[in-house]
Amino acid sequence: MKTDKLNLHFYVNIQEQFPLEKPFVIFYVYFKYSNKGKNNMKTEIEKQIKEHIECIQLLGAPFIRDIEKLAKLIIKTLKCGKKLILFGNGGSAADAQHFACELVGTFLNHKRRGLPAIALSTNTSSLTSIGNDFSFDMVFQRQIEALAQAKDLCIGISTSGNSKNVYEALVYAAKRGLPTAAFLGCNGGKIKGVVDSPLVIPSNSTPRIQEAHVMIIHILCTFVDQAFS
Repeated sequence: MKTDKLNLHFYVNIQEQFPLEKPFVIFYVYFKYSNKGKNNMKTEIEKQIKEHIECIQLLGAPFIRDIEKLAKLIIKTLKCGKKLILFGNGGSAADAQHFACELVGTFLNHKRRGLPAIALSTNTSSLTSIGNDFSFDMVFQRQIEALAQAKDLCIGISTSGNSKNVYEALVYAAKRGLPTAAFLGCNGGKIKGVVDSPLVIPSNSTPRIQEAHVMIIHILCTFVDQAFS
């Protein structure tokens, strides 16, 4: 609606500058102006699609081996009757919940049994009480302390690789002797050095990193489906 008002205002101004015996000039300028936003949107869409493709193409053979390694660890964890504990902030919290729901519910294989996975961002009472009584840096660590059992796999998600509460939780999990993994971005940040299986997306763009993380989640879920079919 706002764009339409701008176009109408521009059209009126052009009419004042050019006599009506020259309607072609009015139509041409108005048409060019009114389509400028559409062209900009098209360019931006193409740009983001290109960035996405380029980001995914950076994931070479070593990264593929890392995904395979993590897939085997996840399957081993679940076949031993243990669970996945997933956590992150913001969009990464949503990705943690996404991963958990694909395992507890279903991904592609509707015949396999539900598999144990929990996302630590879903209990708002726990999050707010721990944040209030202790520190927001401890919202995941404290839940791992309460919920994790031996050989449970803790997976943190952080696009920067430096989320403080994700870092603290993974450091704590490692001290407990729990296996750890992380979906990261940029150069992996400080989290990369404290987990057993880091998956680092070599990009500084948060949207592109998150898109790659979702792709990895779906790949991992494919292997889990196959293992439990």
